[in-house]
Amino acid sequence: MKILSVWTFGLLLFTFGGAHGHEVFPENFVVVKKNDPRPVTLTCNTQAEKVDSWTLDGEEVEFDSYVRMEGPNLKVSEVDAPMLGKYSCWSGGKMLSSTYLFQELEEEGDLDSLLSCRAKSYDCNFTCSLKDSRFTAVRLGLGQDCEGQQSCQWESSSSSSSSSSHDGELQFVLPHSLSPYAEESTMLELTAEAINMYYILRRTKTFYLRDIIQPDSPEIVRCEEVGEQLNVSVDPPPSWSTPHSFFSLEYEIQYELKDDGTIENSFSTLIPRKINRLRVRSRDSLVLSAWSQWTAWQNVRKGKKNRHRCKKRHQGDLQDSTPGSSDRLKTKRRKHKKKKKGLFKQNEH
Repeated sequence: MKILSVWTFGLLLFTFGGAHGHEVFPENFVVVKKNDPRPVTLTCNTQAEKVDSWTLDGEEVEFDSYVRMEGPNLKVSEVDAPMLGKYSCWSGGKMLSSTYLFQELEEEGDLDSLLSCRAKSYDCNFTCSLKDSRFTAVRLGLGQDCEGQQSCQWESSSSSSSSSSHDGELQFVLPHSLSPYAEESTMLELTAEAINMYYILRRTKTFYLRDIIQPDSPEIVRCEEVGEQLNVSVDPPPSWSTPHSFFSLEYEIQYELKDDGTIENSFSTLIPRKINRLRVRSRDSLVLSAWSQWTAWQNVRKGKKNRHRCKKRHQGDLQDSTPGSSDRLKTKRRKHKKKKKGLFKQNEH
């Protein structure tokens, strides 16, 4: 075989890297580990025609003790960098099929350092994003059948595609079949594969959906004067799971005092009346998820034209309502969470 020196191969890799970057995953490829002594077999997709030659990136392969044909297939031993690339089998000047030989990229660090995932609700999907300009093709798969399997239902993206890339960040939407009302006892298993030239990075991580819950920013509806205080009404974001009585949120209000401009925070919807502006964020109140992003600052002034104008309200109007069906739903969900936490503790022993 025509083996290039490591130095020559490195020069070609630097010179032509952009031209050979994979924008999508090839249909046929084989991955080997670095310094793996076991031979790898590249299959020629033919039954009727006799294979008379193989090429590597367009140059004919010369057979030796490291590269030899076995029937129509090619067996490669002690794979090194110059032996990576696109292998094609030929018959009478006709190309029959091609297979890419990749090497697994050895890199320290787990998937969290490359990939971030977020679910804005408990509904049927969540999103993941990867920002790493080294990789020209990336795909994600959900499930135990995805690690090294072509049959996995992959969600693919490309750094050259404007529809799936924003400021160099690759975006993925992954559907799941978890019921939002059932106790979450099974972890999700996510596999990521990313190509850099003839090297491929593979990583797998497991997590619960609740671990990546982060609601969108809530909506400030209005604020009303109640004596010397303001009562702030906040609605969940439209993307949050329903019914809201079951999927409850808690809110944190941040406000700026009018007297000295001091910034203070409150977990109560009753805050001082003399403030200049406020903003709000939310999180799942039962699993204590990650906080949402803050809403934009909203000015608080009196006046008919002001969106958050203050209206006088009597103190008696703030009495708690009698617990009803929504309260029972909250209690049921809270019991489920406590039961689930107890189950996890038992499994740890």
